[in-house]
Amino acid sequence: MNISFHNGVSGMMAFQEDMNRIAHNVANSGTIGFKPDKSTFSDLLYTRMAVNSEEQPLKIYIFRAVEEGYEQAALIEGSGTSFHSVRYVDMDGDGVQEMIISWRVSAEVQAMSVYSMKHLEPLRLMTTPYARYETVDLDGDGDLELVVLRGDDTESGMSLADFYDWDSGNSSLQLHSSARLSVSLAALQWMQVGALQEGEAAVFITGRAAGVDETSRAVMDILAYRQPELVNIALSEETGLSDQIFRFLNLQPTDINGDGATEVPRPAELPSEPEETYWKIYWHSYHMDGTNELQTITYHNLTDNWYLLVPETWDGHFTVRQSNISTTLHATTFYSVRGRSAEDELMTIYTLTGSDREVQAAKSGRSILRRLADRVYAVSYAPAYSQWRYAVEAKTLEENFKAIINRWSMSEN
Repeated sequence: MNISFHNGVSGMMAFQEDMNRIAHNVANSGTIGFKPDKSTFSDLLYTRMAVNSEEQPLKIYIFRAVEEGYEQAALIEGSGTSFHSVRYVDMDGDGVQEMIISWRVSAEVQAMSVYSMKHLEPLRLMTTPYARYETVDLDGDGDLELVVLRGDDTESGMSLADFYDWDSGNSSLQLHSSARLSVSLAALQWMQVGALQEGEAAVFITGRAAGVDETSRAVMDILAYRQPELVNIALSEETGLSDQIFRFLNLQPTDINGDGATEVPRPAELPSEPEETYWKIYWHSYHMDGTNELQTITYHNLTDNWYLLVPETWDGHFTVRQSNISTTLHATTFYSVRGRSAEDELMTIYTLTGSDREVQAAKSGRSILRRLADRVYAVSYAPAYSQWRYAVEAKTLEENFKAIINRWSMSEN
């Protein structure tokens, strides 16, 4: 049978019959492997959201495609206040997608369950309270495991990451091990699957905390599987918390240089005027033992959605200034520096968004870097650039210029 799912506009969501108890005690909800009566798999899933904050029935109606339409194949029932998400992932590689359901039990509690769809019947593999989760093959066995972030039951105020792995028969997901995180659930910002420098899968977790000078700090936790358990390779042996703490600039870990490894951003201040601060970004990759190394440097203009891979020889010898010449013409000018002061103008990158952007980009001395549907990026070089001892070819800079494409995505898991 060709198995597929479609989210319906109406109809209804819920969970297993014994999940009614979860609304009162998530931690003691039913047993692994519980199978509801008369439950089968289908081609169509209809959901209906809860309409208020009070506990109420939530239902999933699952339908099977028949010759002239659909017929109901299964009904999963439970209770809570609202449905959060439904994901379909083939976690064990058998060609049949597992169904991951998350919902809000109360104002303070969220829960999630994973269902197998083998034999055309939903079989619950696990249930747990959670804040965020990701599926990832951390141990390299070819199957996707589950990493779940949740609150610590102790008085530490911090959070934990639980690692769920398949049992020997791939019949359930079992809690394998846990690792401590460095921030509370309220401070969690992003959770991303990525890779260490040697290619091992890892989960990068960014927390956001207030600094001593009232600025935000990014606190990095990095989860990896080091036989025989899940470990947080960013933890300090002295403090038991992450020592990977940097200025927060709304930049997520990413493979910034295309080498397959995930790099973590570390902002460093450029020589700036007192009234406005500019930053260069050092991007570091990580090894399984927790050590890291610098991979590349960028300057990011997040307002105008672009960044430049900065030549290594420039480090310590440049700064920038931004100016909005008009609402449709923004300029970022690069300067050489002497000490902490800007010296000679080197080049300017323009962001052009007006209806005459092509005309503006083609003005004398400018060359186009990138065209997008709603904007054009252009560059011009000042006379001092060719005399600057750290100058590189214009072609290299143009290749190093990258537009940031904002892509639509669903909310976090």
